[in-house]
Amino acid sequence: MDSLSGVTSFVKAAEALSFVAAAKTLGISASAVGKNVAKLEAALNVRLLQRSTRRVSLTAEGALFYERCKKILDDLQDAQAMLAQASQAPSGRLRVSLPTIGYRFLMPHLQQFKQLHPSIELDLDFNDRLVNVIDEGFDVAIRSGHLADSSLMARRLGPFRFLFCASPDYLQRRGRPTCIAELERHDCLRYRFANTGKIMDWTLTASAAVTALRLPTAMVLNNMEAMLMAAIEGHGIAHMPDFLARAALDEGRLVAVLTGDEGQFWVLWPSSRHLSPKVRVFVDFIALHLFK
Repeated sequence: MDSLSGVTSFVKAAEALSFVAAAKTLGISASAVGKNVAKLEAALNVRLLQRSTRRVSLTAEGALFYERCKKILDDLQDAQAMLAQASQAPSGRLRVSLPTIGYRFLMPHLQQFKQLHPSIELDLDFNDRLVNVIDEGFDVAIRSGHLADSSLMARRLGPFRFLFCASPDYLQRRGRPTCIAELERHDCLRYRFANTGKIMDWTLTASAAVTALRLPTAMVLNNMEAMLMAAIEGHGIAHMPDFLARAALDEGRLVAVLTGDEGQFWVLWPSSRHLSPKVRVFVDFIALHLFK
Protein backbone atom coordinates (compact mmCIF):
# COMPACT_ATOMS: atom_id res chain seq x y z
CA MET A 1 0.00 0.00 0.00
CA ASP A 2 1.35 3.38 -0.99
CA SER A 3 -0.73 5.34 1.49
CA LEU A 4 -3.37 5.17 4.20
CA SER A 5 -6.16 5.99 1.76
CA GLY A 6 -7.26 2.37 1.55
CA VAL A 7 -7.28 1.92 5.34
CA THR A 8 -9.10 5.22 5.86
CA SER A 9 -11.73 4.41 3.23
CA PHE A 10 -12.22 0.93 4.70
CA VAL A 11 -12.65 2.21 8.28
CA LYS A 12 -15.17 4.89 7.27
CA ALA A 13 -17.12 2.44 5.12
CA ALA A 14 -17.13 -0.12 7.92
CA GLU A 15 -18.41 2.46 10.42
CA ALA A 16 -21.17 3.73 8.13
CA LEU A 17 -21.83 0.38 6.35
CA SER A 18 -22.11 2.49 3.23
CA PHE A 19 -19.71 3.66 0.54
CA VAL A 20 -21.87 6.72 -0.08
CA ALA A 21 -21.85 7.81 3.58
CA ALA A 22 -18.10 7.15 3.83
CA ALA A 23 -17.56 9.25 0.70
CA LYS A 24 -19.43 12.20 2.24
CA THR A 25 -17.27 11.98 5.38
CA LEU A 26 -14.03 11.81 3.39
CA GLY A 27 -15.02 14.37 0.75
CA ILE A 28 -14.45 12.00 -2.20
CA SER A 29 -16.73 10.04 -4.49
CA ALA A 30 -18.36 6.74 -3.56
CA SER A 31 -16.59 5.05 -6.47
CA ALA A 32 -13.25 6.29 -5.12
CA VAL A 33 -14.04 4.76 -1.75
CA GLY A 34 -14.92 1.48 -3.44
CA LYS A 35 -11.71 1.46 -5.47
CA ASN A 36 -9.59 2.23 -2.38
CA VAL A 37 -11.16 -0.63 -0.47
CA ALA A 38 -10.79 -2.99 -3.43
CA LYS A 39 -7.06 -2.16 -3.73
CA LEU A 40 -6.65 -2.78 0.01
CA GLU A 41 -8.38 -6.16 -0.25
CA ALA A 42 -6.21 -7.09 -3.24
CA ALA A 43 -3.05 -6.16 -1.36
CA LEU A 44 -4.14 -8.23 1.66
CA ASN A 45 -5.62 -11.02 -0.47
CA VAL A 46 -8.73 -11.15 1.72
CA ARG A 47 -12.34 -9.94 1.45
CA LEU A 48 -13.02 -7.27 4.11
CA LEU A 49 -16.50 -6.07 3.09
CA GLN A 50 -19.49 -7.85 1.60
CA ARG A 51 -21.24 -5.68 -0.98
CA SER A 52 -24.82 -5.82 -2.18
CA THR A 53 -27.01 -3.37 -4.06
CA ARG A 54 -28.48 -2.07 -0.80
CA ARG A 55 -25.90 -2.46 1.93
CA VAL A 56 -22.30 -3.14 2.97
CA SER A 57 -21.34 -5.50 5.80
CA LEU A 58 -18.13 -6.66 7.43
CA THR A 59 -16.76 -10.12 6.91
CA ALA A 60 -15.28 -11.95 9.89
CA GLU A 61 -11.80 -11.01 8.69
CA GLY A 62 -12.96 -7.45 8.09
CA ALA A 63 -14.28 -7.13 11.64
CA LEU A 64 -10.90 -8.16 13.07
CA PHE A 65 -9.00 -5.89 10.71
CA TYR A 66 -11.32 -2.96 11.49
CA GLU A 67 -10.46 -3.00 15.21
CA ARG A 68 -6.73 -2.75 14.49
CA CYS A 69 -7.13 -0.14 11.77
CA LYS A 70 -9.39 1.99 13.94
CA LYS A 71 -6.73 2.09 16.67
CA ILE A 72 -4.03 2.98 14.12
CA LEU A 73 -6.08 5.91 12.79
CA ASP A 74 -6.89 7.08 16.32
CA ASP A 75 -3.19 7.01 17.22
CA LEU A 76 -2.38 8.94 14.04
CA GLN A 77 -5.01 11.53 14.94
CA ASP A 78 -3.54 11.83 18.45
CA ALA A 79 -0.05 12.33 17.01
CA GLN A 80 -1.29 15.05 14.67
CA ALA A 81 -3.14 16.79 17.51
CA MET A 82 -0.05 16.58 19.71
CA LEU A 83 2.08 18.25 17.05
CA ALA A 84 -0.55 20.93 16.48
CA GLN A 85 -0.75 21.68 20.20
CA ALA A 86 3.03 21.71 20.55
CA SER A 87 3.18 24.60 18.11
CA GLN A 88 0.71 26.65 20.19
CA ALA A 89 1.79 28.87 23.07
CA PRO A 90 0.26 27.51 26.32
CA SER A 91 -2.41 29.89 27.55
CA GLY A 92 -5.63 30.18 29.52
CA ARG A 93 -6.79 29.53 33.07
CA LEU A 94 -5.17 26.61 34.89
CA ARG A 95 -6.97 25.38 38.02
CA VAL A 96 -4.65 23.62 40.47
CA SER A 97 -5.64 21.88 43.72
CA LEU A 98 -2.98 21.65 46.45
CA PRO A 99 -2.82 20.84 50.17
CA THR A 100 -2.89 23.86 52.48
CA ILE A 101 0.85 23.68 53.06
CA GLY A 102 1.52 23.36 49.33
CA TYR A 103 2.40 27.02 49.05
CA ARG A 104 5.64 26.31 50.92
CA PHE A 105 7.05 24.14 48.13
CA LEU A 106 5.26 25.67 45.13
CA MET A 107 5.32 29.45 45.59
CA PRO A 108 9.14 29.86 45.46
CA HIS A 109 9.09 28.56 41.85
CA LEU A 110 6.06 30.36 40.43
CA GLN A 111 7.88 33.52 39.41
CA GLN A 112 10.05 31.47 37.05
CA PHE A 113 7.01 29.62 35.70
CA LYS A 114 5.18 32.89 35.00
CA GLN A 115 8.22 34.24 33.16
CA LEU A 116 8.28 31.15 30.97
CA HIS A 117 4.51 31.06 30.38
CA PRO A 118 3.03 34.54 30.85
CA SER A 119 -0.24 33.65 29.07
CA ILE A 120 -1.21 31.02 31.65
CA GLU A 121 -3.49 32.29 34.46
CA LEU A 122 -2.94 30.22 37.59
CA ASP A 123 -5.97 29.58 39.80
CA LEU A 124 -4.59 27.89 42.94
CA ASP A 125 -6.88 26.22 45.50
CA PHE A 126 -5.10 25.43 48.79
CA ASN A 127 -7.30 22.98 50.66
CA ASP A 128 -6.73 19.80 52.69
CA ARG A 129 -10.06 18.43 51.45
CA LEU A 130 -9.71 15.57 48.95
CA VAL A 131 -11.24 17.20 45.88
CA ASN A 132 -12.83 15.36 42.95
CA VAL A 133 -10.51 16.57 40.20
CA ILE A 134 -12.85 15.85 37.28
CA ASP A 135 -16.24 16.73 38.80
CA GLU A 136 -14.94 19.97 40.33
CA GLY A 137 -13.21 21.10 37.17
CA PHE A 138 -9.56 21.06 38.24
CA ASP A 139 -6.89 20.76 35.57
CA VAL A 140 -4.18 19.52 37.94
CA ALA A 141 -3.96 18.31 41.54
CA ILE A 142 -0.91 17.85 43.77
CA ARG A 143 -1.36 15.15 46.41
CA SER A 144 0.66 13.01 48.76
CA GLY A 145 0.21 9.44 49.88
CA HIS A 146 -1.70 6.58 48.28
CA LEU A 147 -3.29 7.09 44.86
CA ALA A 148 -6.70 5.49 44.49
CA ASP A 149 -8.36 7.32 41.56
CA SER A 150 -7.68 5.25 38.42
CA SER A 151 -9.39 7.85 36.18
CA LEU A 152 -6.43 10.20 36.68
CA MET A 153 -2.98 10.22 35.16
CA ALA A 154 -0.14 10.53 37.69
CA ARG A 155 3.51 11.56 37.76
CA ARG A 156 5.79 11.35 40.77
CA LEU A 157 7.15 14.68 41.97
CA GLY A 158 9.49 13.52 44.69
CA PRO A 159 9.87 12.42 48.30
CA PHE A 160 9.81 14.23 51.61
CA ARG A 161 10.56 13.09 55.16
CA PHE A 162 8.42 13.31 58.30
CA LEU A 163 10.19 14.67 61.37
CA PHE A 164 9.32 14.73 65.07
CA CYS A 165 9.96 18.30 66.21
CA ALA A 166 9.66 20.36 69.37
CA SER A 167 10.79 23.77 70.56
CA PRO A 168 14.07 24.17 72.50
CA ASP A 169 12.04 25.50 75.46
CA TYR A 170 9.81 22.39 75.53
CA LEU A 171 12.79 20.05 75.34
CA GLN A 172 14.54 21.90 78.15
CA ARG A 173 11.48 21.46 80.34
CA ARG A 174 10.54 17.88 79.42
CA GLY A 175 13.72 16.31 78.06
CA ARG A 176 14.55 15.03 74.62
CA PRO A 177 13.18 11.63 73.54
CA THR A 178 15.81 9.31 72.09
CA CYS A 179 13.56 6.45 71.02
CA ILE A 180 9.96 5.78 70.08
CA ALA A 181 8.96 4.41 73.52
CA GLU A 182 9.88 7.67 75.23
CA LEU A 183 7.11 9.48 73.31
CA GLU A 184 4.70 8.07 75.93
CA ARG A 185 6.17 10.54 78.42
CA HIS A 186 5.64 13.60 76.22
CA ASP A 187 2.83 15.91 75.16
CA CYS A 188 1.91 14.98 71.58
CA LEU A 189 0.43 17.29 68.96
CA ARG A 190 -1.70 15.16 66.63
CA TYR A 191 -3.00 15.94 63.13
CA ARG A 192 -6.58 15.11 62.11
CA PHE A 193 -7.28 14.61 58.38
CA ALA A 194 -9.93 17.08 57.26
CA ASN A 195 -11.45 14.72 54.67
CA THR A 196 -11.77 11.60 56.89
CA GLY A 197 -11.60 12.87 60.47
CA LYS A 198 -8.95 10.25 61.28
CA ILE A 199 -5.86 10.97 63.35
CA MET A 200 -2.60 10.61 61.43
CA ASP A 201 -0.48 7.65 62.50
CA TRP A 202 2.99 8.41 63.81
CA THR A 203 5.65 6.26 62.18
CA LEU A 204 9.38 6.00 62.58
CA THR A 205 11.87 4.84 59.98
CA ALA A 206 12.08 1.02 59.93
CA SER A 207 9.40 0.70 62.62
CA ALA A 208 5.72 0.01 62.89
CA ALA A 209 3.11 2.68 63.46
CA VAL A 210 3.07 4.20 66.92
CA THR A 211 -0.59 3.29 67.41
CA ALA A 212 0.42 0.58 69.92
CA LEU A 213 1.82 3.24 72.25
CA ARG A 214 -0.32 5.29 74.59
CA LEU A 215 0.50 8.74 73.34
CA PRO A 216 -0.56 11.58 75.67
CA THR A 217 -2.40 13.90 73.29
CA ALA A 218 -1.97 17.52 74.26
CA MET A 219 -3.72 18.93 71.20
CA VAL A 220 -5.45 17.78 67.99
CA LEU A 221 -5.31 20.05 64.95
CA ASN A 222 -6.59 19.71 61.36
CA ASN A 223 -4.23 22.31 59.91
CA MET A 224 -0.48 21.75 59.51
CA GLU A 225 0.35 25.44 59.78
CA ALA A 226 -1.39 25.51 63.17
CA MET A 227 0.57 22.36 64.09
CA LEU A 228 3.81 24.15 63.24
CA MET A 229 2.90 27.14 65.38
CA ALA A 230 1.82 24.96 68.30
CA ALA A 231 5.18 23.18 68.23
CA ILE A 232 7.10 26.47 68.04
CA GLU A 233 5.11 27.81 71.00
CA GLY A 234 6.21 24.83 73.11
CA HIS A 235 2.93 22.89 73.36
CA GLY A 236 4.53 19.54 72.64
CA ILE A 237 6.12 17.28 70.04
CA ALA A 238 4.72 17.44 66.50
CA HIS A 239 4.98 15.03 63.57
CA MET A 240 5.32 17.07 60.36
CA PRO A 241 6.90 17.08 56.89
CA ASP A 242 10.46 18.36 56.63
CA PHE A 243 9.63 21.15 54.16
CA LEU A 244 7.12 22.58 56.65
CA ALA A 245 9.62 22.56 59.53
CA ARG A 246 12.70 23.59 57.55
CA ALA A 247 12.67 27.36 58.19
CA ALA A 248 11.95 26.95 61.92
CA LEU A 249 14.73 24.35 62.18
CA ASP A 250 17.21 26.63 60.41
CA GLU A 251 16.26 29.51 62.72
CA GLY A 252 16.55 27.38 65.87
CA ARG A 253 12.89 27.72 66.79
CA LEU A 254 12.41 23.96 66.42
CA VAL A 255 14.63 20.92 66.99
CA ALA A 256 14.18 17.59 65.17
CA VAL A 257 14.31 14.85 67.81
CA LEU A 258 13.40 11.76 65.76
CA THR A 259 13.15 10.95 62.04
CA GLY A 260 9.92 9.56 60.65
CA ASP A 261 8.97 7.73 57.47
CA GLU A 262 9.25 9.04 53.94
CA GLY A 263 6.26 10.52 52.13
CA GLN A 264 5.65 11.01 48.42
CA PHE A 265 4.03 13.79 46.39
CA TRP A 266 2.33 13.25 43.03
CA VAL A 267 0.87 15.48 40.36
CA LEU A 268 -2.43 14.24 38.92
CA TRP A 269 -4.54 15.30 35.95
CA PRO A 270 -7.63 13.94 34.16
CA SER A 271 -6.92 11.18 31.68
CA SER A 272 -7.62 12.22 28.09
CA ARG A 273 -6.30 11.50 24.65
CA HIS A 274 -5.23 15.10 24.13
CA LEU A 275 -3.17 16.70 26.91
CA SER A 276 -3.59 20.47 26.71
CA PRO A 277 -0.40 22.56 26.36
CA LYS A 278 -1.02 24.45 29.61
CA VAL A 279 -1.29 21.21 31.62
CA ARG A 280 1.70 19.67 29.88
CA VAL A 281 4.07 22.60 30.57
CA PHE A 282 2.91 22.92 34.20
CA VAL A 283 3.39 19.21 34.91
CA ASP A 284 6.82 19.21 33.26
CA PHE A 285 7.87 22.33 35.18
CA ILE A 286 6.92 21.20 38.68
CA ALA A 287 8.31 17.70 38.07
CA LEU A 288 11.64 19.35 37.28
CA HIS A 289 11.75 21.93 40.09
CA LEU A 290 9.82 20.57 43.09
CA PHE A 291 11.39 18.19 45.60
CA LYS A 292 14.79 18.01 43.94
